[in-house]
Amino acid sequence: MASYDVLGNILVAKFPDGMKVAEKRRKAERLLREKKSVRTVVEKIGKFSGRLRTQKTKWLAGEKTKEVLLTENGCSFRLNVDTCYFSPRLSTERERIAKKVRRGERVLVLFGGVAPFAVVVAKAGRAAEVVSVELGREASKYALENVKRNKLSGKLGIVQGDVRRMVSGLRGKWDRVVMARPRLSDSFLDVGLSVVRKGGVVHWYGFGHESEKKEMVAGLLEEAGKLRKKVTVSGVRVAGRLGPGMFRYRVDLKVS
Repeated sequence: MASYDVLGNILVAKFPDGMKVAEKRRKAERLLREKKSVRTVVEKIGKFSGRLRTQKTKWLAGEKTKEVLLTENGCSFRLNVDTCYFSPRLSTERERIAKKVRRGERVLVLFGGVAPFAVVVAKAGRAAEVVSVELGREASKYALENVKRNKLSGKLGIVQGDVRRMVSGLRGKWDRVVMARPRLSDSFLDVGLSVVRKGGVVHWYGFGHESEKKEMVAGLLEEAGKLRKKVTVSGVRVAGRLGPGMFRYRVDLKVS
C-alpha cells in the first residue's frame, strides 16, 4: 500500500517501486473514495530538492489540479504542490514556535516558503512585527496571497529574494529568528546571527542521523565562535522524523 500525505484537497502518495500504473490508479481511486476531504490524488516522483525545495508529482485520480487549499492551526493556506514546499508534518512545530513568541517581539522567518511559520506566528497576535523572507518567486506569490487570506495585511511582511542579500536591507534587530532552512550544506548561521539582537533567539533547523546530533550542535557553536558571537544552546528538539534514525532537529541558540 502507498504511504501518503494529505494537504487539504490533495493527497500526495508514494508507491512501492515496480508497481504498475494501472495498480497505482486503482489504489488512487480507492483513496479518493475513503478520504472524503480529498478531491485529487497525485503520485510523488522523487524527493524535494534544491534551495527551492520543489518536487514533481503525477496526476492519478480526481480533479486535475496541483493547487492546494488547506487549513492548519486555524490558518488558511494556498499553494502548488509542485512549485512550493509545504510539510503538513511540521504543523505542531509551527504551533510550538508561535507559543514561544512573547508579546511585542519582532520575528523574522528565513526560508519562509508560502509563509506557514510566519502566518501561524502572526495569527497568534503576540508579535509586534513578523517578516518572512523566501527565495522562490512562486512560493512568495502564494505567501502574499496567504497573508491576505488570513487577514494579516499590515501585520506580516513578505520579502522575495536570497536571504544573504535581503536581510541587510531590513530595519533593526530581531528578537526571534526562525531559520526553517532547506537540507543544504550551508548552515546560513552567519545570516541569522547577523540580525538577531542580544538576548534574542535563533531557531536553527538541521538534518541528520541521531548519532550526529552532538556533532551538529558542536559545529554550530564552533561556527558562532568564529563569528565572534556568544551563544548558548537553550534546547535541541526533534522537529520531524525523516527515516530510520534520521531526523529534522531544531537547535535553539540564545545570543548573550
